[in-house]
Amino acid sequence: MARLVILGAGIAGHTAALHARRKLGRDHEVVVVSPNSKWNWIPSNIWVGVGVMTPEQVTFPLAPVYAKTGVTFVQGKATCIHPEGDAEGAQPYVDVLLTGPDTQGQSQKVPYDWLINATGPKLNFDATPGLGPNGNSLSVCTYDHADHAARGLDEAVARMQKGEQQTLLIGTGHGTCTCQGAAFEYLFNVEFELRRRGVRDKAKVIWISNEHELGDFGMGGMFLKRGGYITHSRVFTESLYTERGVEWITRAGVKEVGAREVSYETLDGEERTQNFDFAMLLPPFRGVGLSALDRQGDDITTELFAPNGFMRVDADYSGKPFEAWSPSDWPSTYQSPKYKNIFAVGIAFAPPHAISKPMVSAKGTPISPTPPRTGMPSGVMARQVALNVVDMMQGRATEPTRHASMARMGAACIASAGASLFGGTAVSMTMFPIIPDFEKYPDTGRDIGYTSGEIGLAGHWLKHLLHYGFIYKAKANPLWVVVPE
Repeated sequence: MARLVILGAGIAGHTAALHARRKLGRDHEVVVVSPNSKWNWIPSNIWVGVGVMTPEQVTFPLAPVYAKTGVTFVQGKATCIHPEGDAEGAQPYVDVLLTGPDTQGQSQKVPYDWLINATGPKLNFDATPGLGPNGNSLSVCTYDHADHAARGLDEAVARMQKGEQQTLLIGTGHGTCTCQGAAFEYLFNVEFELRRRGVRDKAKVIWISNEHELGDFGMGGMFLKRGGYITHSRVFTESLYTERGVEWITRAGVKEVGAREVSYETLDGEERTQNFDFAMLLPPFRGVGLSALDRQGDDITTELFAPNGFMRVDADYSGKPFEAWSPSDWPSTYQSPKYKNIFAVGIAFAPPHAISKPMVSAKGTPISPTPPRTGMPSGVMARQVALNVVDMMQGRATEPTRHASMARMGAACIASAGASLFGGTAVSMTMFPIIPDFEKYPDTGRDIGYTSGEIGLAGHWLKHLLHYGFIYKAKANPLWVVVPE
């Protein structure tokens, strides 16, 4: 009997657990370790943040699903990996600080034969003074944060209904943030809600971002095929912002969030400020803070993890100049180069370099997006890694045979731009590959035939269908496996 332990129960970890469990016989064990008792469909937190959905509509308890599927669930936070055990011949294990209602504060050793790190990120609000729900801005990163943001939006709307002018600032709260797409969705859902509630004329809506230009999204921008012609995502995005009356500040690294004002640095080194009455600013990400010890108890954290806390996998971390990187630098099996029974998927793996060209201000401050790796790519890589581990656990392979490089993977994304059955819109985008390949596609970096973008009501309906479809799948309901990642 072998034991697979999965750290994290988000999109990547939960997907890996369900696929591994359905493929493994009952003589093998699948264990999920997660500090959270609920699964959260994070893309729909956007709608919680504007009051269109409740936290209960985007979450469900994990324990019943794992009980039904035969997965062992440990509610706790992994703190340290012991990949060599603590004695000669001892089994590897993970130190876990339990977080369940009856076990709060207790510790447990969770042994493993195979390990998948799918912990996701630490929301690094501390990187910017005053950033976050415990500071002076709001967030939609968790369903609790989003619920708090909805109440803040209600308060701003109430002031506008009394005739007060309000400035709403939405975007990224640090020079190295990722997930510009989530902030983009929230921006346009807020703008839509202001119109729906009849107060748009009382609101100044401003986007602030570390992107070099609108439409970058941490992906270096893209050329889109639309209605028979090709345009850059910058043109597509600028036209949308202009149409909706949204102002924008780009090339900005937020340095501090005050009670009613942010200070930020621009790429040309200027120090500027922007006032606000309501601010939703996303934080940068770091690894969750896992450490690692060898058999003698010596710290080997830097051997398993990059300086940003994300796990090193089969990627090129040589630090070559951005201009010299290649799509082949990106991982394809997500296997640790040091310990072959350890993998990392989703946000938990360390990207080898940026996708958007790294930018540094005149004062030496990094101001450019870090690579996104959430949603569809996380699910696809989690499934492939889980199936590789299953093959090795069952003796059908001695090394990974399936690959899921983001440089050879396409993706589809639907970004809500206003939730309403007949008046809503969403931006529907596809791209191939995710990581640009200028050797194969020298003019655009991607295959124009599979890279497109449209906005309309149909995208909104599809976004809603995906919300219910992915929650159905995550609950492991009948035929869940036919719902794609």
